[in-house]
Amino acid sequence: MSETLDKLAGIRELPIFPLPLVLLPNELLPLHIFEDKYRQMLKDVESRGQFFGVTLFEPTEDFIDRPAVGTVGCVAEIRESETLDDGRSNIITLGLVRFRLVEYVEALDPYLVAEVEFFEDEPVEPDDITQLANAVFDLFQRMAVAAFKMSGSRGRMPEIQRTDAEALSFLICSAFNFDNEKKYRLLEMTSTSERLLDLKEILERAVDQVEQSAEIQSVARTNGHSKKKIDL
Repeated sequence: MSETLDKLAGIRELPIFPLPLVLLPNELLPLHIFEDKYRQMLKDVESRGQFFGVTLFEPTEDFIDRPAVGTVGCVAEIRESETLDDGRSNIITLGLVRFRLVEYVEALDPYLVAEVEFFEDEPVEPDDITQLANAVFDLFQRMAVAAFKMSGSRGRMPEIQRTDAEALSFLICSAFNFDNEKKYRLLEMTSTSERLLDLKEILERAVDQVEQSAEIQSVARTNGHSKKKIDL
């Protein structure tokens, strides 16, 4: 069991915050809390342990008023909270670990509460995934360097920490502006290798184009005075 799961030991039920987005483990999510029921949820969460569940929910014409049982979501931990004079709040949350929504709990609370089941990726031998994780990390670093170059190299290039393969896969997922359907599919995967292979394919398709765009912009900023020529 990971340290993150240890942090949630004994928790079987969570307040559920349905949103039209997907939260990933280790992803920061700022939220503006203004509805009365979620103001109450925030008060309760802050008094009980700082955790609630974020689930993707996009209302459709099926008249479904809540995420379906079986939906995969992510536990959000409140890291910062600011209450405004009118009772609204701005909070910053961090995605911790995934869960499956098992069933809703009948409660007097104005917000949804559900029994949940936490899960992580299936165990894998380090020797079986290290090479793949390193290849994906190198591609991602190339993308980050190119993006920094395209920004004009202002400030300092952020250092990308090498981490375990599962955490790396979610770090990369959160760096891309995937649509909800794609992001949710990556969230519900339980194979780190499958997720990394998916990301490797995306990175391989994109990295050369991004690096070329970065070089073109770099040349443009020097009014074309560069020793390196770009084949267009």
